Amino acid sequence: MSDAEQKFYSDLNSLPSLPRDEEGPVFAEPWQAQAFAMAVDLSKQGLFSWKEWAQALADELKLAAERGDPDDGSRYYYHWVTALEKLILAKNVAAQTELTDIKSAWEQTYLRTPHGEAVEL
Repeated sequence: MSDAEQKFYSDLNSLPSLPRDEEGPVFAEPWQAQAFAMAVDLSKQGLFSWKEWAQALADELKLAAERGDPDDGSRYYYHWVTALEKLILAKNVAAQTELTDIKSAWEQTYLRTPHGEAVEL
């Protein structure tokens, strides 16, 4: 394993409750893998450090627990996306209206996409 791969897997250990098996992260749905990849890519681009990301995710999971969300892993990547949105807003990468517009466009595209086909914006 390369040094970069070792660092990546070490960084993954800092993420609270990450669904994984012996080979790495696991995803129940394609969008979860995309959200995961987005956070990894934005961190690699320098938008935020992995430590900042781990803290943002931990904070979001704590808020979810305080709201009484189930702690069975079923909502993990929803919290992942919420933490990512909050970081994007905090770093002034996008405004709330932009995120809302993107979510709306994605939802409309998703609803019009035939079952079994990839959703493409």
